[in-house]
Amino acid sequence: MSERVMQRMLAPLKRGLSNLLARAVVSGIDSAGRMQLLQVRLLGSEVKADIEHLEPYGYTSCPHAGAEGLTVFLDGDRSHGLVIMVGDRRYRLQGLQGGEVALYTDEGDYLHFKRGRIAEINTGTLLVKASTKVRFETPLVETTGDLLDSAASNTRTVAGMRTVYNGHTNGAGTTTPTPSM
Repeated sequence: MSERVMQRMLAPLKRGLSNLLARAVVSGIDSAGRMQLLQVRLLGSEVKADIEHLEPYGYTSCPHAGAEGLTVFLDGDRSHGLVIMVGDRRYRLQGLQGGEVALYTDEGDYLHFKRGRIAEINTGTLLVKASTKVRFETPLVETTGDLLDSAASNTRTVAGMRTVYNGHTNGAGTTTPTPSM
């Protein structure tokens, strides 16, 4: 068998393998459905629309246009692809140590599981919704700010209540002594 014949026989296999994986740049996102669909630009200015973005169970994100991804075309068939991973170097949290894990956003919010068993959350407002209760199993809870309970109906903080208590009178016109601890 000549080399030319061998190359001709292997050409479809070579083409299929070269079309199997492709780097992609996200240019459009449809996150409304059960499966997120992306429009991507591939090498050579090839544009593919409605490419399914497979995400790990229990995790979802909506990338910005300009994020980069890895697209898989099963059997090298470019008519149906899957985006299996999207990353965005513009916003990636930097400086993690080996073994650390983080979730992050383009706004600078993050949840960072650090070495030494420390979980650090950085955000503007942290809202926890629990239908039954929130329970802390720890010997100490610290805050650098003030506390407000029953926030929907109460406007006085713990520091505010302490000020009122320390300055109240006993009804006979004399100030109650400040408690000693």
